[in-house]
Amino acid sequence: MLILALRTDRPKAELAIFEDSHLLNKLAWLAERKLAATLNLKIDELLAGRGKQLHLLGGIVYFFGPGSFTGLRIGASVANALAYSQNIPIVSVTGLSWQQSGIAKLLEGKNDHLVMPYYDRRPATTPPRR
Repeated sequence: MLILALRTDRPKAELAIFEDSHLLNKLAWLAERKLAATLNLKIDELLAGRGKQLHLLGGIVYFFGPGSFTGLRIGASVANALAYSQNIPIVSVTGLSWQQSGIAKLLEGKNDHLVMPYYDRRPATTPPRR
């Protein structure tokens, strides 16, 4: 199974593709405030680096946090959209060995269907006007 792993909880975003548990390619870049503009391009770049395409993906591993509100929100949106559009399973994980535990969940047939970020605190957003 071709698996995409993504982590967007901090300024340096990370992507990796695996064939089952074998790492094929990885990519990390300082995304900071350009994550929304670069994430899809970097996924394409990562896959193309190994001659792969989106339609070959069999599952997605998403690091759900805790971390940056905006980074996690963008990552979850892209991961959920890819899983839905490709009709493939998606799992959310956290911790130091997040990639390995996510791959194990996918290979066991698990599917969260929809992933949600965990921020560890309320987002610091502007309250609505009344």
